[in-house]
Amino acid sequence: MDDKARLGQEWLSLHDHSEQYEKHALLIKLTCLALCVGGLAAKLPVGWLGALVVLCWMQEGILKTGQVRLVERLLRLEAVLRQAAPPDALAMQLYSAWSAARPGWIGLLREYAVNAARPTVAFPYLPILLLGLLTSLITA
Repeated sequence: MDDKARLGQEWLSLHDHSEQYEKHALLIKLTCLALCVGGLAAKLPVGWLGALVVLCWMQEGILKTGQVRLVERLLRLEAVLRQAAPPDALAMQLYSAWSAARPGWIGLLREYAVNAARPTVAFPYLPILLLGLLTSLITA
């Protein structure tokens, strides 16, 4: 097996691991949401719920730190693969393309807001917000 094939295998493996990190981050968010809803239903003090949210947030931060390190390696692999490939080759350049197309902070926040407002993304959150609002009004 030549070096290019080994680099390709490493890229595939790291890409798969990076995607797994993303799934774990989503699981942390969903767990946090479930625990907060359960905490609200059990009428836990807001301070405890806030501490729970911060704990989940920091746990995801630790997870994302590992993912960033994988992506940095993926970017290095893509640079090496790009040098060894013909000029029009597009294979295994996903992270480089994302990095090149990423807007600045304001553009990134706008992009997040646009995607968060899509009906398929916003739908589950609006009923949850309304339920939380109604619950706080009823128990107040």
